[in-house]
Amino acid sequence: MGVASLWGFALVGIDAVPVRVEAHARTGLPGVTIVGLPGAAVREARERVRSGAACSGLALPARRITINLSPGDVPKDGPGFDLPVALATLAACGHLSAESVRNVGAVGEISLDGLVRPTRGMLSMAEAAGTLGVSLLITPVEGLPAAMEISAVPVAGVRSLAEAVEAVRDARWRMWAVERGRRWVSARVASTPEGGGKEPDLAEVIGQSEAKRALEIVAAGGHHLLMVGSPGAGKTMLARRLAGILPALSRDEAVDVTRVWSAAGLQDADAGLASERPFRAPHHTASRAALVGGGALMRPGEASLAHHGILFLDELPEFSRDALEALRQPLEEGRVVISRRTGTSVFPAACTLVAAMNPCR
Repeated sequence: MGVASLWGFALVGIDAVPVRVEAHARTGLPGVTIVGLPGAAVREARERVRSGAACSGLALPARRITINLSPGDVPKDGPGFDLPVALATLAACGHLSAESVRNVGAVGEISLDGLVRPTRGMLSMAEAAGTLGVSLLITPVEGLPAAMEISAVPVAGVRSLAEAVEAVRDARWRMWAVERGRRWVSARVASTPEGGGKEPDLAEVIGQSEAKRALEIVAAGGHHLLMVGSPGAGKTMLARRLAGILPALSRDEAVDVTRVWSAAGLQDADAGLASERPFRAPHHTASRAALVGGGALMRPGEASLAHHGILFLDELPEFSRDALEALRQPLEEGRVVISRRTGTSVFPAACTLVAAMNPCR
């Protein structure tokens, strides 16, 4: 019994902050204590890790176990700490050597039967792991497409806690897991058809020559657009077809879009990088926080979810004045800066605003 540590990652806004996950096992009243400003989901990792380890044949001994998440002044939330907490605890309890996990990064949620599931922010965490320079990043196998696109370090995709332990313990198994992930991602990319044809096509619009010309100017010059017309004139139909005539996303733009959507939990973990420009159409009852972001967990808002895409505000006069005023600075600067007592988060918001309204009520 002793002390072991490895790297986990806390999602702050859309950025991932490296967190040192330390575990200490000693004699005393059996139990697990997590310190270091953990959120409710992180505190609940105690039960998920204990059950998952038992189902994986790695039952935790009756010892007093303390988990420290450093730095202690950074809020930690979400189930993504399950896997690093489990590996650090198993190493402290003697199932793994402390040296084998010292320079390893891990992210993933553990189910009660020991399976490893993806969490939001996988791309940001893989990017942070590459910047940190860990020797190995362990992720759920579903998170491999995004992680391998962005990470500069070897990535091992695992399906269960038992596989994660093997990846740390056995160097040959680790190399096989990394190669297995590369083959799986390559086969998946090869089988994915290019251009799904899901976007509405502007060529389907009959007539509306002046409106189509306006959309072409907006797409070419990156301008914002306000459409005024009677109900049923086709304003929404035209706005939904603007994304189809915009240039294709570059790789850097696709990474930016995927980072925001992944942090918001709206991007499937196995979807890889975004391939289409986003189109967001919030309801006119949306609040200021829903449009520009914020809240208790500092989630990105609709302006950030439309980054490198279209933000469509239908029935513009029905939006609250407070919400519309909050959009002024993000549209000018291309980003949203939100300051709270715990810190400041910056969300990208370089979007094209398209609004529609009736001539009168």
